[in-house]
Amino acid sequence: MKVLIIGSGGREHALALAIAKSSKVSQIFVAPGNGGTESGNPKIQNVKINHNKEDFHKLTQFAVENDINLVIPGPEQPLVDGISASFKKIGVPCFGPSTVAASLEGSKAFSKDFMRKHNIPTAEYKNFTDYNKAKAYLESIDHKVVVKASGLAAGKGVYIPNNKQEALDSLKELMVDRVFGDSGAEVVIEEFLEGEEISVLAISDGYTVVQLPAAQDHKRAYNNDEGPNTGGMGAYAPAPVATKELLAEIQNSVIKPTIDGMRKDGFPFVGCLFTGFMLTPNGPKVLEYNVRFGDPETEAVLSLLSESSDFFEICLAACESRLDSVSIDFVDGYAATVIMASGGYPGNYEKNKQIIFNSSVIPGVTIYHAGTSKLENDIVVTNGGRVLAVTGVSKTLEKAIETAYSGVKTVEFDGGFCRDDIGHRALSRINDSDFAKKNSPKLTYSDTGVDIDKGNKLVDLIKPIVKRTKRPGTNSDIGGFGGLFDLKETRFNDPILVSATDGVGTKLIIAQKMGIHTTTGIDLVAMQVNDIIVQGAEPLLFLDYYACGSLEVNNAKDFISGVAEGCLLAGCALIGGETAEMPDIYAKGEYDVAGFAVGAVERENVLPKIDLINAGDVIIGLASSGVHSNGFSLVRKVLSKSGLDLKSDVCPWKISKENEENSIEVLPENFNVTIDASTWNLPPVFKWIKEVGNVESRMVLVVDQTHVKEVISTLEESGETVYNIGSVISRDDNNSEERVIMNNLHTWE
Repeated sequence: MKVLIIGSGGREHALALAIAKSSKVSQIFVAPGNGGTESGNPKIQNVKINHNKEDFHKLTQFAVENDINLVIPGPEQPLVDGISASFKKIGVPCFGPSTVAASLEGSKAFSKDFMRKHNIPTAEYKNFTDYNKAKAYLESIDHKVVVKASGLAAGKGVYIPNNKQEALDSLKELMVDRVFGDSGAEVVIEEFLEGEEISVLAISDGYTVVQLPAAQDHKRAYNNDEGPNTGGMGAYAPAPVATKELLAEIQNSVIKPTIDGMRKDGFPFVGCLFTGFMLTPNGPKVLEYNVRFGDPETEAVLSLLSESSDFFEICLAACESRLDSVSIDFVDGYAATVIMASGGYPGNYEKNKQIIFNSSVIPGVTIYHAGTSKLENDIVVTNGGRVLAVTGVSKTLEKAIETAYSGVKTVEFDGGFCRDDIGHRALSRINDSDFAKKNSPKLTYSDTGVDIDKGNKLVDLIKPIVKRTKRPGTNSDIGGFGGLFDLKETRFNDPILVSATDGVGTKLIIAQKMGIHTTTGIDLVAMQVNDIIVQGAEPLLFLDYYACGSLEVNNAKDFISGVAEGCLLAGCALIGGETAEMPDIYAKGEYDVAGFAVGAVERENVLPKIDLINAGDVIIGLASSGVHSNGFSLVRKVLSKSGLDLKSDVCPWKISKENEENSIEVLPENFNVTIDASTWNLPPVFKWIKEVGNVESRMVLVVDQTHVKEVISTLEESGETVYNIGSVISRDDNNSEERVIMNNLHTWE
C-alpha cells in the first residue's frame, strides 16, 4: 500500500512515522514534507508539490501515477478548499472531511450556528459582517468577551481582550485593518468562559466516532502563559483533568451529537474532529472545532498509539465507513511535546539556521521535524517558526516531561527557544493533595492485577483438603490471622522445637512446563521435614507460601493438594499459608513456593550424637525414589546438554512423590568414611545424569555395629530400601585427604 500525506509540519512527520509502522504500507510520500520526512525512514520520502488550491491537480495526478491507496491531508486550508472532493473524483480514499463539513473549522460563524441548532454546549455569541454593528454591540455590553476571526488564521485569530478598549482595538484589526485578510471579514463575538481548556481528538467515519487521549496545549509563546498567541508551544496527553466521567460527558453531549448532526444535515464527517473545550463550572463547553489533527497535540497523542493498533488501517477504515472493524488502543503512559521555535516567533524570524543534533538515540524521545529543510549536503536547517516538536514518553507525566526536555538539550540552533514550563498546570494539580484526594480514581486490587475473588475461591476449594491434615495439637482450620498449635496435646515432656524453611528450587521450572503442580507441593514438605527428622524431631506443623504473577486457581489448588499429601505422609498438620499475587514481579503462568515446618524432639534425643561416633560404625544408605529438588539445577543442565525433551522416551524422568534427601554433615574431624559402591545398584536415572554431571549419596545413617540388624529391619518394615554401604574409619589409619573414600566406582559404569 502507498500513502500520500499532505503538509510540511510536525503533525505530518508524526502522521508519517505512525503510518510507517504498518506492515501493510510499503511507501509514504509527503508533499511537500520537511527535513525530517526527507531522511531517517526508508519508507518515507518527500514530493516537491505544494498544497495550495492551484496545486490540487498536481497532487491528484501524482496519486494516479504512483498508485496511491490513501491520502491524509494535514493542514486545515486544503480541506476547507475542497481537497477531499478532488481525490474523491479520481477514486482515491481521502482521510478528511468534505468542503461543507470542513466549514466547522473554516467558518467560526458556521460552527456556532451549527452548535446552536444541535444544542451543543458553547458560549453565547453573535456573528457580525458589518464593522459598525459589531462596534455598537461591543459598546453596549459590559461583560468580558472573546473576539474571533470567523475564517482561518493559523490559530492566531482569537483575541482575549482585558477591557472594552482592547476589544474595540481587536475588532478594528480584524474587520478594518484586515490583519488576517478575508478571514476577518466576519467575526464572532462571544462571552468569555473561565476554566481550563482541553483538546479532544476523535476519529470518525461519519457514524462511529472514537476519542483519542485528551490533551492540553500551551498557546502563549512564553513561560507562565505570557506573550502572544502561537500555533502551540507544547502539549501533553492524556490530560490528568480529563477523567473518565468527564470524557463520557463530552462524548455524549458534544462529540456524538456533532457527528450525528453533521450526518443528518447532509455532510457526514470523515476524518479527525479536533474539538477545543473549556471546562466551566456548568460543564464542558465547545470553544472551537478543527477538522484535522492538531499540532502539537498529534505528536503527543500518536506517540501513545499501541503497537497492536495499525494507524494506516484505522485511517483507511474511517474512509470506508467501517471504523468499528478496527482496534484503536493506546499504551498505559503519558507523552509530552515541547516545541523548539525560531527566535522572534510568532513574529518575524530568520530561517536557514543550521540545526545540530548531538545525540541520535535517547530512550523514550522522538524528535518530530516541523519547520526544517534538508540541504543537499545533508545539513538540516530551520525553515519555519516552530522548528521541532520534541516528544517524550514515559509511565508518568512528570517523567514524560523530563524525558522530553532531555531531548531538547540534545538539539541546538541559533536563536532557538522553548518554554520550560510545559505541563505546569497538570504537575501542580498532581502535586495538589486536595485535588488528588477528590479526583484521583479509586484504585481497586483488580486495577493492579490482583484478583481478590479468585483468592477467596481458592480458599474455599482448599479448606476440605487442609482439614484432612488435622493431628493432635491443631484443628487445621484456615482463614484466621495465624495458625494455632497446642504443644501440650503432643505429650512431650521436655521438648526442643526444631524449625526449617526452604523452597523447591528450579524443579518448579520443569513442573510449570509440564503442567504438573501436585508433586511440587509434596517436594516442598519433604524439603523441610527431612531437615527436621534428621535431628530426631517429629514433624508437627507446616505453613506454605505461594507467590505468582496472576493467580490460576486450579494450579494453586493442585499445589496445595500436594502440600497436604506431603503433610499426611509426614504426619504434620498444614495450619496456614499465604498466597501472594504480584503481577509486577512474576510473569503470567509463573509461580514460586516456600515452606516452613516445625517439629519437636525430647531434649535427650536430639540428633546427631556426634560424640558417640566411633571407628567401626556402619554407614546405612537409604535408597532414593528419584531425582529430587536439590539436584534440579544440575538436571536441567543435563537435559539441555543432552538435547532431550522432558517427555522423551530416552529420558527416565518422573517427578518424585517421596520424601526429599538432604544430608547433615555429622562426621567428627578425627574420622573418615569408606563407601563400597558395589553394595547397591546405581538407578538408571542417576547413571544418565552421571554421564554429564555428578551424583552423590545424601541420606545416610551412622549406626553402632551392634544395632545394625535391628535398624535395617525397622527401616525395611517401614517400606524403605536400605543398604549397608560402608563404615567409619579413623583418620590415623588412613592418609587420604578425602573425607569420603569411594571404592569400586567402576561397578557404576
